[in-house]
Amino acid sequence: MSKKKLGIGIIGSGGIAQGAHMPGYAAIPDLCEIVAVADVNEETARTAAQKFNVKHVFTDYRKLLEMDEVDAVSVCTPNYLHYEPTILAFQAGKHVLCEKPIAMNAKQAAEMVAAGRKAGKKFMVGYNLRFAPTSQLLKTYIDAGDLGEIYFARAQALRRRGIPGWGVFIDKSKQGGGPLIDIGVHILDLTLWLMGHPKPIAASGMTYAKFGHRSDVVGFMGQWDYKNFTVEDFAVGLVRLENGATISLESSFVANIPEDVFTSTLCGTEGGALTHPLTIVREQHRSLQVFKPEIPNPNINTHAAEVKHFCECILNDTEPLTTGEHGLAVAQVMDAIYASSEAGKEVPIA
Repeated sequence: MSKKKLGIGIIGSGGIAQGAHMPGYAAIPDLCEIVAVADVNEETARTAAQKFNVKHVFTDYRKLLEMDEVDAVSVCTPNYLHYEPTILAFQAGKHVLCEKPIAMNAKQAAEMVAAGRKAGKKFMVGYNLRFAPTSQLLKTYIDAGDLGEIYFARAQALRRRGIPGWGVFIDKSKQGGGPLIDIGVHILDLTLWLMGHPKPIAASGMTYAKFGHRSDVVGFMGQWDYKNFTVEDFAVGLVRLENGATISLESSFVANIPEDVFTSTLCGTEGGALTHPLTIVREQHRSLQVFKPEIPNPNINTHAAEVKHFCECILNDTEPLTTGEHGLAVAQVMDAIYASSEAGKEVPIA
């Protein structure tokens, strides 16, 4: 490992920065130091800087990118502001960890990936679920062949009453969509990774907005501005993969279901699995056996693990677990499901 300590810049210093990225970097002072924060809201930037003892504060992130002391950045802005800071960071010679989803659409995502390649810098997307110890353990089962060929998965990210009452989550122009692009991307990325990342080739789907425009629906995550709700509150899709496998994807902010569901069910020829809670199903001695592996410290902070991994990839010159290409694949599926809902037919993925 290089002896150099990384200088980190934070672009967008609101909730996800102060709650996830900055604590992660602060926890590994032997690997890095946060040297600058930027936010269009100066008060937010100064609050973040004071909380984590950061010297340099900017309201224009371009000034942050001009700093030689900054080796890498976390892009923690709303979705519509992922693209430009990432492109400019690569042009400035910085490594980038971009919050999920990678961008508003696959066109932006492809340009971001290309910029990273051209710059020869690390590009990582913030799909932190892969860093959960249970996810890592399940991957070892799969890679060992214990599930055989995984030919189908049902990926679910379903909230009963979970429209966020803050931020831009209900604004399609800034977010790109609703639950599908906010939480659906997380479970889709985890599922594709567990399946070995076969290439998505087509998707069909439907989106619905049955609750978000109503004033009589209770919010468990604060009350949203129903008059300005422009995203879906439920989405469903079927994704066809190049190897013949399929993924059924369901995501909601609001649904009349007994409990929130966040899991992926994997069906293989030799076994099956549930990601949350981790459950393995195998046939043995002409009987079905269902077991739940137990491991020490299953509930680590996955954001902290993600940030540490990002730093180690830069210092050791290794490939990130969640690459820009993986983020692009998820974006392509999102685009196809939204387009399919509009067109009323299956949409191919290039």
